Amino acid sequence: MIKEIVKDQFQLSQKSAIATKEDLDIITDLLDTIKANNDHCVGMAANMIGANKRIIVVNDNNKYIIMINPEILKFSGKLYETEEGCLSHTGVKKTKRYEKIKVSYFDEDFKKKIKTYQGFTAQIIQHEIDHCNGILI
Repeated sequence: MIKEIVKDQFQLSQKSAIATKEDLDIITDLLDTIKANNDHCVGMAANMIGANKRIIVVNDNNKYIIMINPEILKFSGKLYETEEGCLSHTGVKKTKRYEKIKVSYFDEDFKKKIKTYQGFTAQIIQHEIDHCNGILI
């Protein structure tokens, strides 16, 4: 189901709880909502739709990556300054991101994955994991 985007900064600044198999229905809502905003959204965290769980979805060249309980294991490459927008606020804000990250997460079948991402996909993942940690750009 397409959900309304949370804009309440206090709510978004709360750390998300660990997701369990009982939270898998959140993935459907996240996918429906990101697809409905596809023309101006490349990533979404569960707290953006009112579910305070560590689940994110990333649009990686029109393939959706679902990450449950994602954690960045390693940052590498250059730290660069960029500007990012977010459906949870208006305009863009400056932030710093690493070029490359190594991430541990569970997929939608709760199989553990460890994968390295770089470039724009790494930037999106860092933004969404920040959401899970209550960090707003």
